[in-house]
Amino acid sequence: MQSPSVMKQSGGRSTVIKGWGRIVAGLFIFAFGVHLTIYANIGLAAWDCLGMGISYHTPMNYGISMTVMAVCILVIDVLMGEKIGFGTVLDALLTGNFVQFFNDLNPLPENHSLPAGILSILAGLVFMAVGQWIYMRAAQGCGPRDSLLIALGKRLPSVPIGFVQVGLWAVVLLTGWLLGGPIGIGTIIGTFGAGIVMQIVFSIIRFEPREIIHRNIVESAAELTGRQGS
Repeated sequence: MQSPSVMKQSGGRSTVIKGWGRIVAGLFIFAFGVHLTIYANIGLAAWDCLGMGISYHTPMNYGISMTVMAVCILVIDVLMGEKIGFGTVLDALLTGNFVQFFNDLNPLPENHSLPAGILSILAGLVFMAVGQWIYMRAAQGCGPRDSLLIALGKRLPSVPIGFVQVGLWAVVLLTGWLLGGPIGIGTIIGTFGAGIVMQIVFSIIRFEPREIIHRNIVESAAELTGRQGS
């Protein structure tokens, strides 16, 4: 039986606004997880490896290449039928700033211990998965990478979503490596561990992101104004 948490939510303005709070809270927790993977200091994430690789072969620097890549992924998401909602917008506006907040707040010295780095990155992956669960449940769209994951997952319904992510990140990592992007042990752990940790967390809380019916911005705006169809 489909659980209420993965059904399309209804209820008008209050549901949409409460969803925004859930999205912000989820992204805040997710960003703390990302911060822990950065603090681990044992290798770039797969997507960052690809961004660095692209910057080596184009006039774009790392930041611009990551931005262009995000836009391209967003276009692919739309072409694959995923919705652009307020969650997508909030992800774009808040996640990077939340990560920077934690990076600036961190009172600990730079990590140079491999065991501590591995523990930090694994803990970060858990926080990232919990954050994804919280903000996805708002059913108001996902960030570009999560939307791509879900779009691919819908086309592979018999494959657990965590293993879909392992495959996706492995392709991203391989592409980044072929372009000369830097790889460390943390890159390998993150690439294969993120999907496995996600699958474990989602299985424990019985969450299946592919079952959520998201609202796009227009649909959420209609609920805010009370103009949604009957």
